[in-house]
Amino acid sequence: MNSTESLAPVCRFAMRFSSTPRGARLARRMCGERLDAWGIPFGGETHDVLTLVAAELCANAVRHGHVAGRDFHFLLSVDPATGTVRIEVSDTRGERLPRIRTTAPDDSGRGLLLVEALADRWGCTPRVDGPGKTVWAEYVVPGGKR
Repeated sequence: MNSTESLAPVCRFAMRFSSTPRGARLARRMCGERLDAWGIPFGGETHDVLTLVAAELCANAVRHGHVAGRDFHFLLSVDPATGTVRIEVSDTRGERLPRIRTTAPDDSGRGLLLVEALADRWGCTPRVDGPGKTVWAEYVVPGGKR
């Protein structure tokens, strides 16, 4: 995002997705579409960072938070007053809390390491609207504050 672009007024996108790789992929694509519509254009560094963070959180919900027959919930919001984009992914496995792995037997298991490196803040809270947890990340858009 460059200094001539501005974020849209407070925006919010929420949707439930199937807890499958296809659902995670669709959530990432919908995130990218919403960001572009809200003034964070495709191909920009900010857009790439945010879609990567969304992809990692969704992939973790599918891989580690999957419960048969249960979807995961995705929430994307932008607050132009602070220039903050927030991504929340909720699943129904509250007993499996996220943890950062710096070593793994293969190249998998390092998604939260990326989230920690790219996001300004991230964390995990108990899910408000049912069983499980919500993993969230926030990113302050450079030059995005009004």
